[in-house]
Amino acid sequence: MRACIQQRFHQLPQTRFSFLHPPRIHAYTVANVENPLAPTREDYAYANVFLWNTMIRKQAENGDITRDTPLLYYIQGLRTGLRPNGQTFMYLLKALVSGKNANEGEEVHASVVRTWFASSEFVSGTLLGFYVANGFTCKARQVFDEMPQPGLVLWTLMIRAFVCQTLPGEALELFRTMRGVGVMPDMVAVTTVGSACGLLGDLGFAKTMHCFVEKSGIEVDAFVSSTLINTYGECGSLDDAYRFFRETAMKNVVVWNTMIHQSLEHNNLELGKQLFDSMPERDVASWNSMIRGFANVGQYEEALALFHDMEISVFRPNTLTLLSTLSACASHGALEAGAWIHSYVDNNDLNRDGSLDSSLIDMYSKCGDIAKAIQIFEESPRRDLVTWTSIICGLAMHGDGKNALCYFSKMNESQVSPDEVTMVGVLSTCAHAGLLEQGQGYFQSMEKVFGWFLRLNIMVAWLIFLAEWVV
Repeated sequence: MRACIQQRFHQLPQTRFSFLHPPRIHAYTVANVENPLAPTREDYAYANVFLWNTMIRKQAENGDITRDTPLLYYIQGLRTGLRPNGQTFMYLLKALVSGKNANEGEEVHASVVRTWFASSEFVSGTLLGFYVANGFTCKARQVFDEMPQPGLVLWTLMIRAFVCQTLPGEALELFRTMRGVGVMPDMVAVTTVGSACGLLGDLGFAKTMHCFVEKSGIEVDAFVSSTLINTYGECGSLDDAYRFFRETAMKNVVVWNTMIHQSLEHNNLELGKQLFDSMPERDVASWNSMIRGFANVGQYEEALALFHDMEISVFRPNTLTLLSTLSACASHGALEAGAWIHSYVDNNDLNRDGSLDSSLIDMYSKCGDIAKAIQIFEESPRRDLVTWTSIICGLAMHGDGKNALCYFSKMNESQVSPDEVTMVGVLSTCAHAGLLEQGQGYFQSMEKVFGWFLRLNIMVAWLIFLAEWVV
């Protein structure tokens, strides 16, 4: 990495940095030596650091980080004698976050240590944010542990980093440490810890956290209320979630939607419908939750009825609504209803970007109209992994192994890499079409070509493939 940076550095036009050179600063200073109001050398140095920082900041704002990386500008400034300040590192690290340049970030980290800025909470906080944004939780923790007295914002940031990396145990342990040193959490910290409780499924800690919120006087706004309902629900206690919902005074549409969502997640459709009917106001998310909830438990008639009710309400279905409704039709072979929704989509121009094509292909395939599924695929402007997989698995489902493998070949030619679901469909196609040699070839290529470790469902598909031949 360092060699690449140095090579690119020497290719930069030096005129771009001519204003940074000390000789020119000195010349200006000497020329005005008799004028007491003339800028001093220190004035010029300050101005040049400001311009240096501005170049780095503007480069990140313009998104121009592939041609000349921010680190190149930083190195050039150092070689012209400039000394970085806190803003230099702040702009530099923010620029590198936008470009996901993790290796260059480590270069900056080393420079922070060399220039004695590691003790600055301002700089260390920015460095911590850089590592968190790039998913380097261990390095972020290293920076955090070296801070003498991190503030609440940094404690919360580090806890959230563990939550985002699905490390709830570490997040809760850090929260205990935070409370042990006397740092008082705010609403943001509480909601972050609530998310950790939900991930861990620790109902006891969730209740402890709830009790702490009530006793500490932390304002329970809609954000906190929604988090506590979600936390109880994710910990498996719909009763505690509903009890808190009834007791809390803060009930806006987001809180209502959260309670409905948890009711449906626990398959309590009766409570979900009761809440939905009692809502003082609804939004699109309210309708989507109900439609998806009924679709997920196989009650597609109720899901479609809700869709029609939504259509005549003041709200209009969005992409999420249509995805849930098409899924309901696909799961239950409701071709007529699915075709009606397709017509609704076309008439209202709701699929201009092709984002619904894969769901339409899946719906028509599962409802028995594979010809329509092929037509949608051929007309689709969006040939991504999901769309390719939908048509391949649809053809395999209909026993058309020849066309399924033909589309798989076209997919590879289009340089779209298959995933686990695609390969299971391909192996199933080979098994049902009696293509032993091709099936063996695809199976053997999974690790060689795609670099996969064979997962359980791929192995199951392979065993089914072999069973077809043994029988």
